Amino acid sequence: MLELRPNCECCNTDLPPSAAAMICSFECTFCADCADTVFHGVCPNCGGELVARPVRPAGKLANNPPSALRVLRPQPCGPA
Repeated sequence: MLELRPNCECCNTDLPPSAAAMICSFECTFCADCADTVFHGVCPNCGGELVARPVRPAGKLANNPPSALRVLRPQPCGPA
């Protein structure tokens, strides 16, 4: 099951479960703006493709909550 990480690893913007977020196959998580403008659709951590994170249905969040662990890349955030 996806962790649904709570923030962008680049700019630390909050990304609630319903937010438009981008992830790679390792679940590195970025806001759409950073994924597009900073990383150009490529994960800076693994080099994988950044794709739209699925939205977990609201009715499933109580039994399957998103992660509370915030992950940040070393600053300043920029291309790998």
